[in-house]
Amino acid sequence: MRLFVAVVPPQAALDELATAAAGLHGLSDSGRLRWSAPATWHFTLAFLGEVDESLLPELIERLGRAAHRHPAHELRLAGGGRFGDRVLWAGAEGDLATLRALARSSGAAARRAGVAVDESHPFHAHLTLARATGRIALRPYADALAGFAGSPWRAETLELVRSRLPGSGVPGERPRYETVRSWPLGR
Repeated sequence: MRLFVAVVPPQAALDELATAAAGLHGLSDSGRLRWSAPATWHFTLAFLGEVDESLLPELIERLGRAAHRHPAHELRLAGGGRFGDRVLWAGAEGDLATLRALARSSGAAARRAGVAVDESHPFHAHLTLARATGRIALRPYADALAGFAGSPWRAETLELVRSRLPGSGVPGERPRYETVRSWPLGR
């Protein structure tokens, strides 16, 4: 099964970001972007990829331990940026040191459980808003999000999420996410 470890902001925070992001749809070339649905927005702490189900019990145990070693912490969705002209994202402010430590622990827990962790990119707290299809200048989109600052919220839960890739062949179909297990932070 295809898995990742995440922190999911509360609905109120996602709603604030969705309102801010709605204004981006009026920018040039916005119809050529593949927009992520707000229901799928999350902070990926560790991307695990395909994981053999036989590793799941130990992975669950180790991620639970990792969650309990880190306290709940305050974050807020804020600003925006881009990875080149490929990915548009919203950022975060607040206790990013704890979020980074949680990401490191999540990756280490997965490795100790025998799961190969994608470490090709260092952790950067972001929610993917859209992906470019072809050559699209994303700087105006990132600039439009620069002043966004959502309300503070508490990150209280670590989630192991399954990603079900589209199988219908319908253009534009997106992956579906299902929480496999979640743990309270710091308890």
